[in-house]
Amino acid sequence: MREPTYFVLASLLDGPLHGYAIIQRAEHLSGGRVRLATGTLYTALDRLTAEGLVELVSEEIVNGRARRSYGLTPAGSGALRAEATRMAEAARLVTNRSHRLTAAGPAGEASPP
Repeated sequence: MREPTYFVLASLLDGPLHGYAIIQRAEHLSGGRVRLATGTLYTALDRLTAEGLVELVSEEIVNGRARRSYGLTPAGSGALRAEATRMAEAARLVTNRSHRLTAAGPAGEASPP
């Protein structure tokens, strides 16, 4: 799963949001790394809806424009949880290996007592 998709899904964990709120929440949750353009977001939401990971929850007209709110489906929640687990396991592998290498010294040999 690509990082923007991950943060779009993560932005919906606390409940449905409209597009602009998803953009803001994804940027906040990612520490500013993910900055979605409006067109990119709606393309992603269309794809995620087709995949059954998000759903259109409501639509209202605000200032003459449609405002759609999207929510996470159970399948979307499961996919997000699976990706979070995968990333945590990958991080653990690197963290544990880095710790062993640091303890072993620069050449990979045990440091003298």
